[in-house]
Amino acid sequence: MDALHLIGLGVMRLSTDADRDDARAAETLRAAVAGGVAIFDTARAYGRGAGDVGHSERLVGALAPEESVVVTKCGMRREGAAWIPDGRARAILAEAEASAEALGRPPDVLLLHAPDPAVDLATSARALAKARERGLARSVGLSNVTRKHLEIAAAHAPIEAVENALGAFDDASVRGGVVDWCRERGARFYAHSPFGGPARAARLARDRALVAVARRLGASPHEVVLAYLATLGVVPLPGARRPETAASVARARSLALDDDALASLDARFPRLAPLRGAAPRPPKTSREVVLVMGVPGAGKSRVAAELTARGYVRLNRDELGGTLRGIDRRLDEGLAAGGERFVLDNTYVTRASRSDVVRIADRHGAHARCVFVDTPAAEAEVNVVTRMLDVAGALLGDAELARAAKATAANLIAPTTLAGMLRELEAPEPSEGFSSIERRPFVRDPPIGGVAAAAVSLRRLGEEAVTRALAEDPRRGPVLVFGWAPSPPADLDARIAALAALTGRDVDLSLCAHAAGPPRCWCRPPLPGAWVAFARARGADARQSVLFASSAADRALAAKIGLRVE
Repeated sequence: MDALHLIGLGVMRLSTDADRDDARAAETLRAAVAGGVAIFDTARAYGRGAGDVGHSERLVGALAPEESVVVTKCGMRREGAAWIPDGRARAILAEAEASAEALGRPPDVLLLHAPDPAVDLATSARALAKARERGLARSVGLSNVTRKHLEIAAAHAPIEAVENALGAFDDASVRGGVVDWCRERGARFYAHSPFGGPARAARLARDRALVAVARRLGASPHEVVLAYLATLGVVPLPGARRPETAASVARARSLALDDDALASLDARFPRLAPLRGAAPRPPKTSREVVLVMGVPGAGKSRVAAELTARGYVRLNRDELGGTLRGIDRRLDEGLAAGGERFVLDNTYVTRASRSDVVRIADRHGAHARCVFVDTPAAEAEVNVVTRMLDVAGALLGDAELARAAKATAANLIAPTTLAGMLRELEAPEPSEGFSSIERRPFVRDPPIGGVAAAAVSLRRLGEEAVTRALAEDPRRGPVLVFGWAPSPPADLDARIAALAALTGRDVDLSLCAHAAGPPRCWCRPPLPGAWVAFARARGADARQSVLFASSAADRALAAKIGLRVE
């Protein structure tokens, strides 16, 4: 096996397809074994639904030789047609036990199928480590993850394998540094979907570069792709439904790629070629590309303005439109035309999203420098709301946000989107290829001449102590009454009028009437929309103001804004 390419077989569709045929599935596995395939990728969840989980593992357990490597996955439950991550410790351990029983032996590799956003990844990783300690798996790892996930999990479990999409149509694991992470630590990388899935696999047969190599070597384009991926030090896991496909996978294991073939394939897959060390690096010149990164509302535009004032050409998607890939093309064209200095201040929260900037700069001999505007989540929320008010003039719900963002090309986002970006944020590292990394803490300019105001939770409206405190404060600043109230009280207007009359203050009302569930608007506490809009309209200074709270959400809002709590 050492003299052959390491290529395995993905068996998911032998169990999940609606028209599956167990006899054909067994024949497919036997064809793979006969051809020398000795790595099989399965999962506990592979079956037609909740009542059929374990079907794939039983199939592999019955037909895979004892000396073969079996990779299986846990932490995914089935509900009807849905696949739902379940990273709870007890679920992982229960599935690990069931997998070992179905396979007839502990799997060689047990992977978390995918991170569960509802469970701390550290919890899932510790459960994997416990499964390994109990002898339920020979090694453990993760699937469908980023480098950030790996860093978190590796602090709690010995991550010895990773399985992500990688192949002819997907290079995110290379751009995101996942493959490099595996190489640095001696973990094996398994590449699922090497042909891009069934819908895209047929396109490879019409790819001119692949067809030319395949014809000269007497192989198929798909076999060429598998052999090439194997030369990169990863283990491709093509799926198979028929014996003929399994036989083709087996042939790819012995397909020799000569220097001409490798050169053609390196040119066809330029983002993958560096894994072989095939791309020469030109000497660095005085030219420079500055990548300014951070979540939306981090203050990247301010950094870009400093650089454009010094002669840098700004490439920003909000200004130019299009996609990040289009921005990358503009950078490539600008450097090719002799441009000296560029600044890109887009939302590059992941390694994968910014990798092409570094690669393009490197290819032209330019230094790639990173400025990371490190913004706390609370400050980012305020900035996103401020941008919304600048663009739309009002707080918007999710549907209105989407329409406004499309109409204005502005980066208007919902709270769930920002929260996701904060979770995904990968801080820059020298291993990405940056010549230098500058970390700038976000600093907000204090308001000039702001007034002392007050915010009153709806639940405390009319409370005697609140009314008395507001009436006795000689500053008489404006008051915001706020809260989440899909069904506002019938006497609300009268209560607002009474508060204004008893305190001698102007009283504004901002109630969130949006539906329950994950917040899709910025006006529900503890999100800061109501206060930011009020402070903007009334000139309120949070440092001089007070919030009369009635809940943990209100107190969290006060902490974000810097309001004193009563």
